[in-house]
Amino acid sequence: MRGLHEPLLQPGRAGPVHPACTRFRKPVRLPLLAARSSVGSVSDREQTAIGIGRERQFEVYVAGARGTYPRVPVSSEGLEAAARKAMGPEGFAYVAGGAGREETMHENREAFERWRIVPRMLRDVSERRSDVELFGWRLSSPVVLSPIGVLEMAHADADVAVARAAAAEGLPMIFSNQASRPMEECARAMGDAPRWFQLYWSTSNELVASLVSRAEACGCTAIVLTLDTTMLGWRVRDLDLAYLPFLRGKGIAQYTSDPVFLEGVQETLRESPPDTGRVTAAALGSLWALARTYPGSTFANLRSPAARAAVRRFVETYSRPSLSWDDLGFLRERTRLPILLKGILHPADATAAIEHGMDGIVVSNHGGRQVDGAIATMDALPGIVGAVAGRIPVLLDSGVRSGADVFRALALGASAVGLGRPYVWGLAVAGEEGVREVIRNLRADFDLTMGLAGCRSLREVDRATVERSA
Repeated sequence: MRGLHEPLLQPGRAGPVHPACTRFRKPVRLPLLAARSSVGSVSDREQTAIGIGRERQFEVYVAGARGTYPRVPVSSEGLEAAARKAMGPEGFAYVAGGAGREETMHENREAFERWRIVPRMLRDVSERRSDVELFGWRLSSPVVLSPIGVLEMAHADADVAVARAAAAEGLPMIFSNQASRPMEECARAMGDAPRWFQLYWSTSNELVASLVSRAEACGCTAIVLTLDTTMLGWRVRDLDLAYLPFLRGKGIAQYTSDPVFLEGVQETLRESPPDTGRVTAAALGSLWALARTYPGSTFANLRSPAARAAVRRFVETYSRPSLSWDDLGFLRERTRLPILLKGILHPADATAAIEHGMDGIVVSNHGGRQVDGAIATMDALPGIVGAVAGRIPVLLDSGVRSGADVFRALALGASAVGLGRPYVWGLAVAGEEGVREVIRNLRADFDLTMGLAGCRSLREVDRATVERSA
């Protein structure tokens, strides 16, 4: 006689359709642990009671009993360690590192841990819902994939692999402005799945307008304007390696696929080229890397000055330290999409965002990569939520590593959270499937945390479910 969970991994079994969002034209199928008990098929209610958390647990355990183990480590520490082995030293340093002494990175984690969950008992949590509505979309989970640039340093499929994984698992992906693949290519990989576009405001307003127009054309449903990178932070790990990927042509695919930027490259080509200095083996290696990443034939790029001119143009274009509140009107006039301001850490800035017609806020310190010693996002969140007072959605990123982190952020008033480095580690270890496993694990962890805390829906995840520790 088979036990309840024995046949959960039968090959070819298809699960019930769980649309990740009500505006999908095609539903997304989530992985199923179809279950058959000793007395017959499990009812729809019983499948709901199992939930994604228990489904994922038994998927792993049953596979293990058959000699198959997770493709990526489940623990955040093990996941990062595995990614370190899979990535080159420059790529790992770029993603893992923070600004200065990396105090902000550490403080992000400690701030989460200062908030303790207070579970409630004897509540019927057999049915749990974690869906949320954001900007007109009903999403299956309160999680989005935060924008991270230069993903080619983690895996050859880069942003496209993440796009496919996000679409398959029903989470919105925020396309990075510093992507390794153009937004149009990622959009094609996602089909009808929701995606947003992250915008860095360059020194060219014409380029800004072009990027926004392209984002609208390829189906992005929100613009996320990142505010905290008007200059690069003092990133010690990168400086010790004397490595900036953009100078090798990495992470500039949104630019080299943009007609306005390419017009600027032609202007740069008409200028007198700078003195390149003495030719060294390292310089030749950098030229080879640039030729490989620039669109077109590698050997044609070696003979042409266009790739080098594109890097020069990028350095001149990125980014704009003079950006001010007055500039937001330019963006508001050029798109009807919701605009979120990413990098807000002060309540007064949150209020100003509303006054300037913005539609959402992302409480973020760029994962600790910009200002060393900056306030942790979880410490900033309550004050910003209070200032916003429910008028626009407030999201949070920087430091999210577990379902408990998602729970605590929502309890303090966040509408959703952004996941960053962990999905990059999954990408480095196992490509698209690695990203999918990281997403599944986070969603499962959150589902179980929510149920074990006595909550049946996000509405019940409120301030009363957490206490700040001494």
